[in-house]
Amino acid sequence: MKQGKDVENPESRFFTVLLAAAKLPGVRVQREAYLRSALARHCSEDEIRRAVETTPAAAGITAEVLDKVANDSIRYETAKVSALSAAAGIPGILALPATVPADLAQYVGHMLRISQKLAYLYSWPELFSDEAEDVDDATKGVLTLFFGVMFGVQSANAAVGKVAGMMAEQVARRLPQKALTHGVVYPLVKRVAGYLGVRMTTQSFATTVSKAIPLLGAAVSGGLTFATYLPMAKRLKKHLAGLPLADPLRRVGEEDVVDGEVVEDHEVLVTQRAEQLGPDPAARG
Repeated sequence: MKQGKDVENPESRFFTVLLAAAKLPGVRVQREAYLRSALARHCSEDEIRRAVETTPAAAGITAEVLDKVANDSIRYETAKVSALSAAAGIPGILALPATVPADLAQYVGHMLRISQKLAYLYSWPELFSDEAEDVDDATKGVLTLFFGVMFGVQSANAAVGKVAGMMAEQVARRLPQKALTHGVVYPLVKRVAGYLGVRMTTQSFATTVSKAIPLLGAAVSGGLTFATYLPMAKRLKKHLAGLPLADPLRRVGEEDVVDGEVVEDHEVLVTQRAEQLGPDPAARG
């Protein structure tokens, strides 16, 4: 009986779809390869090298360049996911049991792809750090929050901003594991996952209806995907671009980068930096 309740739990349903999509071929985007390819036409080799070794913001890549590259990636992923959704709608109602789950998986897979691309452009670290099939809890948490931003969940916006603030303050190269797995952000991750589980059920129903008529269903399905995916990707881009983590003025040296967990006592770091810099000249007199 407990197992049945777990299956019906919207939070569990969402994580099941997310983890299944993360295992699909081509879903995981390698940070270095993507940044090198995406920035090649707009940046010098030295800028690209620094963007890969640190972050695009630390490398001084302008907001205008990042905006153009982000829009190119959004257009590419939107066209691809819409075409695949339309193709899934061609067989009509007889093939629904096979096409609907596959269509949902590829839709979520493309949400994962654009989430990674936008995250890397706007100075987030590698989300899938190795070739292992399993997704660690911190990555699962931040991807859940990214999806929440795409769906317009305000608490997800706040949580992503909090995580980005921790990373910007510490200049960290990894996600804050504690905050995302059992710290202050974790309850928000669970809440957003539950909301998305409910939304995905509704969206699956709409997709099923659109596929009921052969050929016409293909056009409707592809159009529905385009109409939902594009604004969601733009919403995530706008939010990530507006965070301090993405500010090109935040340039740091290699010695300033922390390759570890984000500490929870931020005031200690602020005090230490203030002591290193000495008294503020503006405060004299």
